[in-house]
Amino acid sequence: MRKRLRFAAVVALLTLLLAPAPALARSDQGPPATVPALTRWTPESGAYVYRPGARLVADDPAERRVADTLAGDLRAAGHGSVPVVRGGARPGDIVVDVKPSRSSLGAEGYELHAGTSLSITGATETGAFYGTRTLLQLLAQGDRIAAGRTVDVPRYKERGVGVCACYIHVSLPWLENLVREMAYDKLNQLLVELKVKSDSHPEANTWGYYTKDEIRQLVALGDKYHVEIIPEINSPGHIDPWIENRPDLQLTDSDGNKQPSRLDITQQAAFDYYTSLMDEYAQVFTAKSWHMGADEYMLGSDFAKYPQILKYAQEKYGSGATPQDAFVDFVNRVHDYAASKGVKLRIWNDGLTGANTVPVKAGTTVEHWLNVAVKPSQLIAQGYSVMNASYSLYLIRGGFHSDTESLYDQSWDPRSFEGEKLTSSRGVTGAKISLWPDNGRGETENEVAVRLWPALRHVAQATWGDPHPDATYAEFVARGAAVGHAPGWHDLTRVPVADGTYTFGRSFTASVQRTADGYVTLRSAAGCLAISGGKLTLNVPLQPGVEATWDTCDPSGTLQRWELEPVAGGYRLVNAITQMALTVTDDGRIVQYPADQRTPAVWHLS
Repeated sequence: MRKRLRFAAVVALLTLLLAPAPALARSDQGPPATVPALTRWTPESGAYVYRPGARLVADDPAERRVADTLAGDLRAAGHGSVPVVRGGARPGDIVVDVKPSRSSLGAEGYELHAGTSLSITGATETGAFYGTRTLLQLLAQGDRIAAGRTVDVPRYKERGVGVCACYIHVSLPWLENLVREMAYDKLNQLLVELKVKSDSHPEANTWGYYTKDEIRQLVALGDKYHVEIIPEINSPGHIDPWIENRPDLQLTDSDGNKQPSRLDITQQAAFDYYTSLMDEYAQVFTAKSWHMGADEYMLGSDFAKYPQILKYAQEKYGSGATPQDAFVDFVNRVHDYAASKGVKLRIWNDGLTGANTVPVKAGTTVEHWLNVAVKPSQLIAQGYSVMNASYSLYLIRGGFHSDTESLYDQSWDPRSFEGEKLTSSRGVTGAKISLWPDNGRGETENEVAVRLWPALRHVAQATWGDPHPDATYAEFVARGAAVGHAPGWHDLTRVPVADGTYTFGRSFTASVQRTADGYVTLRSAAGCLAISGGKLTLNVPLQPGVEATWDTCDPSGTLQRWELEPVAGGYRLVNAITQMALTVTDDGRIVQYPADQRTPAVWHLS
């Protein structure tokens, strides 16, 4: 786990985020406003006008898949139902073409031409899909699109976001919003470090996991929107969510103390356990990449406390081997196992300090976040692909937030690593934002979203095209406001009931008050309803079965914020931070549980 907004600042940002999008001035001669910005635009006379009666023209299966997705998004964006047809185009139609002969467009580029009709051409299905994202952004600003032509090709092949839902549970609707927004801005890679509820290892099923059906749903959405969703199980460090109940696999220090966050890399059983988890994840993830983390294995300690690691390394690689050779050996064995399944390995960079004599296997992508002895230029010279995952792009709950405005003003691009600025993009795959929950109660999901969306648009711009398309950051923000949110994006700050006093079935009576970040507090004479007991993980009470209590009201207390989830017959109460729903025990206590463990209570409000 790598290392607050003030309440008033969050309110102000949330107000800005949800405000009606201002118009962004653009002459008919200049490129229309999009995110990422169009770097090449040739204006023509006239305009394309989207009117009732427009059709989507698509012939082959790839074209029709793109057109079907576009039709659904047009409907979701309020543009009506548009039929998908085969054959020739007529004025007012939108034509989707996939032409492999247009190889200059690459795997993701497209050409868009607006005239009496509008055409989108890609060499691949993905390229054509990205052209439809541009069209949706243009239509978000009005039904009239100035005539012209653009050829739009990304500079970097990996443009992404990383989300650590590795201890706490991030809600599925929030992740689905993220996938839609990423695709809208032409981001193509979502790394998710999370726990899938295991059938093979039920002892590891501590909250907050995801069910396999939930992951299948998320991956299907990613496939539809051309966002590759890459799974991560961090190992051999930060693996405590998986082995806290498996002391036999935990590394033991020289004093005999078990280390629940460290896997014992000298054990074949530990390797077998980890690869069995990889196999189980392959049941629900379709990505051709696997991220094993491999960061901070000795965080807060050092190899000297574990002499068995040096012994293992020397027995395998000779007397000149180092403890870090055993670490790299574990990485390489995972690499080979992934490769045997047709999957490529990704790791963080901080474990590569230069203290090893055994090299990491070729073909491993290194995601560089920390300035250590081995620089990005050295990794590239050694033949590794390197992704920029800089700390400067981090958003940490209750901690550091990326300064998007400063990065924009600096014309930051993926060559700017921690500790080194490269003169060439050769070997650099792209860049991504990383979201970490180091203080899990530091901010709610909705508060994180406020800071994420501008950063999302910035990294999209910096990885696709010119990192500084507008003279000022304010103009760039206005560009994002003009295109708005992706079709199908859900406003998760909406509260389904008005403020007031309600009786919740036969359980309690409380005043329901909306919070600035779109949740509610429940206030009674005894205080505000909260989850505050039980075992803490990342400062969050993630223990199922913990009783809800009436605590002293604290406006900044995120554990006192609740989602009112409409269901048949009433509402469920879900804690905004723990993401567990309340249920009522046989003896009348109100406790939190994951919904797949205990059926949530349904309260009728009166």
